[in-house]
Amino acid sequence: MRKTLALFSLSLGITFFNPLQIAVSQVSPTAPPLKLVDIGTNCTPHHACLGWDEQLFSGHRGLKSDRQGLLNSIDNSLRYLETPKAVTAYDNYPIKEITRDRVRRSLRRFRQLVATAKSPAQLQAAVRREFAFYKSVGDDGQGTVKFTAYYAPIYQASRVRTAQYKYPIYRVPPDFEQWTKPHPKRVELEGVDGLLGEKSQLRGLEMFWLRDRFQAYMIHIQGSAKLNLTDGTQTSVGFVRGTDYPWTSIGRLLFQDGKLTKEELNMPGIIRYFRKSPQSMSNYLPRWERFIFFKETKGEPATGSISVPLVPERSIATDKSLMPPGALAVMNATFPYPGQRNQLIQRRVSRFVLDQDTGSAIKGPGRVDYFLGYGDLAGDRAGITVTTGSIYYLLLK
Repeated sequence: MRKTLALFSLSLGITFFNPLQIAVSQVSPTAPPLKLVDIGTNCTPHHACLGWDEQLFSGHRGLKSDRQGLLNSIDNSLRYLETPKAVTAYDNYPIKEITRDRVRRSLRRFRQLVATAKSPAQLQAAVRREFAFYKSVGDDGQGTVKFTAYYAPIYQASRVRTAQYKYPIYRVPPDFEQWTKPHPKRVELEGVDGLLGEKSQLRGLEMFWLRDRFQAYMIHIQGSAKLNLTDGTQTSVGFVRGTDYPWTSIGRLLFQDGKLTKEELNMPGIIRYFRKSPQSMSNYLPRWERFIFFKETKGEPATGSISVPLVPERSIATDKSLMPPGALAVMNATFPYPGQRNQLIQRRVSRFVLDQDTGSAIKGPGRVDYFLGYGDLAGDRAGITVTTGSIYYLLLK
């Protein structure tokens, strides 16, 4: 999806939202993005230590166990590793000891351990015994990684334009590969108000129509969506291509202009602002100049940049020029989880994840975008996820 931004890039499968300005990396571009480390043994199940995945067996704070989700995500990566695309990716990977064969063997062994382990402690002991941990150096050289999150929204839509459904999303133009650069900017393609003029080069490429302009924009940001159609059917759309412009944080622009406070600098705050001041969308939305084109995916899961389905809370997006595609990792950071009365509570967790996506805003060794799934709850969680932590890639010793 990603976000083919992705959860914000030309070749991805996803896009993501990051309301904050990302700090410039302090790491030399020639430095290895991962460093082999000794994680030690000082770890207990009462702390979010590496490899202690609370949701893997009994579930975490009311959420059901997702062991099968992890197994499915591993299988998705294993399928990718058999493709010519994976061969090319690892032929060019900057750390020579991290090979496609080693990643593949690591996933197969880890899958056996997950499928047969009777407890988190048993799994953790086996992983620490058999696997080496490669820590991301982060953007500060000390391993600090900034995490954001993305999701796939679920919206009401129509296949035809009506007085109520008037904001379109588009299929890729048939001559897109011949477009000259610089590409047309967003405002040139859809106008200031998000409605096509009579002479727009996108006329006739409309796929679906949304009731709300910001919903159509959010599909561009997230890179995919599920759609409940007015005729009673359901379908979905996913990223195909995007124009060649970088990510621009609309949230940061609103903050700089004094429209949002620091506490409001998240997706819920941005949505509230535009609901109160819908006319402001004509000022701010076109300032992200990149424009996304879609295809109808007919209910298929959101897909990452390595062309495999994304699994909620098990798939991540990273900079694929630096991080090993399809590989197993464990991340340690704070994320929002549902608590009592539907309130979101921040909890520090350790999670096994698979690196399966990328995005135009995800650059450097210090950025990870975490796929949280579909619908409103995933969107609420993704919208307030901006945190720091660490990430380690696991490979057989």
